[in-house]
Amino acid sequence: MGLPSLASIRERGHMQAILERLRAEFLEMPGLRLTAEQVHRLCGVEQKTCRAVLDALVSEKFLCAKSDGTYARLTDGDAWRHRPVS
Repeated sequence: MGLPSLASIRERGHMQAILERLRAEFLEMPGLRLTAEQVHRLCGVEQKTCRAVLDALVSEKFLCAKSDGTYARLTDGDAWRHRPVS
């Protein structure tokens, strides 16, 4: 297996920055609920990247997808601790 390309390293760094931005937004505003389209506009990234970030935050149990199409924090308490996405 070869070394990762510079482009893939940059992409991971970009994704990490978006993950951190969204975590900060949801932590700063308890009760915040956003659709994927609103997150797309907020972060200014392509929709594919936006979906990947939302999926990662749901997978790590930071966000949950609501039946109305919005994303919200799984818990509004302080119990959440960052776990790196692999």
